[in-house]
Amino acid sequence: MEESTQPRTLTTAAGRPIFDNQNSLSAGPRGPLLLQDYFLHEKLAHFNRERIPERVVHAKGSGAYGTFKVTHDITSLTRAQLFSQVGNQCRIFLRFSTVGGEKGSADTERDPRGFALKFYTPGGNWDVVGNNTPVFFVKDPVKFPDFIHTQKREARSNLKSATMMWDFWSLNPESLHQVTILMSDRGTPYGYRHMHGFGSHTFSLINAQNERTWVKFHFRTEQGIKNFTNEEAAQMKAQDADFAQHDLVDAIDSGNFPRWKMFIQTMTQEQAKTFRWNPFDLTKVWPQGEFPLQEVGVLELNEVPVNYHAHVEQAAFAPAHVVDGIGYSPDKMLQGRILSYPDAQRYRLGANYEHLPVNACPYGFSNYQRDGQMALGNNGGPGPNYFPNSFDGPAEDKTVGEPDQELDGLFADRFDRNVGPGDDDHYTQPGNLFRLLDAQAQRNLIDNIVGSMRGIDGPKKDLIIQRQLCHWFRADIRLGMAIAKGLGVDVEMPTQHLQPVAAAAG
Repeated sequence: MEESTQPRTLTTAAGRPIFDNQNSLSAGPRGPLLLQDYFLHEKLAHFNRERIPERVVHAKGSGAYGTFKVTHDITSLTRAQLFSQVGNQCRIFLRFSTVGGEKGSADTERDPRGFALKFYTPGGNWDVVGNNTPVFFVKDPVKFPDFIHTQKREARSNLKSATMMWDFWSLNPESLHQVTILMSDRGTPYGYRHMHGFGSHTFSLINAQNERTWVKFHFRTEQGIKNFTNEEAAQMKAQDADFAQHDLVDAIDSGNFPRWKMFIQTMTQEQAKTFRWNPFDLTKVWPQGEFPLQEVGVLELNEVPVNYHAHVEQAAFAPAHVVDGIGYSPDKMLQGRILSYPDAQRYRLGANYEHLPVNACPYGFSNYQRDGQMALGNNGGPGPNYFPNSFDGPAEDKTVGEPDQELDGLFADRFDRNVGPGDDDHYTQPGNLFRLLDAQAQRNLIDNIVGSMRGIDGPKKDLIIQRQLCHWFRADIRLGMAIAKGLGVDVEMPTQHLQPVAAAAG
């Protein structure tokens, strides 16, 4: 605890000095309280409203400020002001989080980790809202609420349910790649400093010639990858539910500033047309052997926020927040998040959430948005709140448009995301990932999967286990055999029981 930086005199929210903050106003020493004790009402009313709605996902988090410095020239790819020359720097805010747990849950749970970056640039705030994994469980945003429900609490018992999780995953083989990562030791990272971060989605870079290149963003830890085993994570959960928070704050306070190098992968529009997988599929990676990492810069965290709620809890990120020179892609999950993330923040923090200091662009902003809760500043002053106008209000900048984007077809329909070449292979990449692991990491992965799948229960237990085993066998026969053995499943069972349902397989 540090000394307060506020004025010494205690006041009401309106600034009136308070005479007594220990005793309510009453009719005599033992009489009832008086309605006119405004400060008592103000104090209790504010206390009743101290908790803003918890994030539905990524509720448990840690964050810090720092700097980003450009170390390599990518001006041929983007006209973004931040990357206009080597040596440019900007302030950043980085929030880490678990995904499925509540705000009071342990931060060493087996779970993906959020990796949300806000760059405060002269061209506006740029958010890279990703995870510590390069892929995700689903490829269409309509599935996202259902997936998250399986990671939360079961309706009757209000308990976490392995049955719900594996039922959903077994019916959605597109999740297999992310599930394989989650069940590996990377599903229990040693705090936040020892993990990579990924933008995960495909984005686009726009250069000065108005040419588009597809891009993925990578942030590789300079501290080295370090993970808990399943047993170590469970022990730490009991010992210190806030281990990752302690680890981050203690490192920065001691001057051991965490650092990540930023890299990009790029793909031309022509390469995207012929790539063997859909390059905009969030369940797939771009192999680095074909699309090598290109170094861009380095970020460092060096400042713990002075107030957790004001900065970490009220931090609001959205992949919709890009700057000129950086754009979107046809990634279906990205398209859904462009809409849903800002909407979630408006519900949680209010329509003017970007006025809050942690979210506000330090270089200013100008628009015709007015009023609403917490309209900080002068609310646009006396100027017009409509456009166009004759009173010198903010005008358009015709130089920041993007090039035309070629569309995939002329017909709008609900297309199956798992049908057709480049979209129907859910097994090659998770199989390759398993085969890349060393022997100990493979054993840990198998043990973690078996331990989790043993939690499947109820009348559909055998069906769910058999369906999921089919996916593991298709990814790698050795992996499937080992999991089946660990679960005590007879692998000589009739093959029709190992076939996924038609809707799931696509």
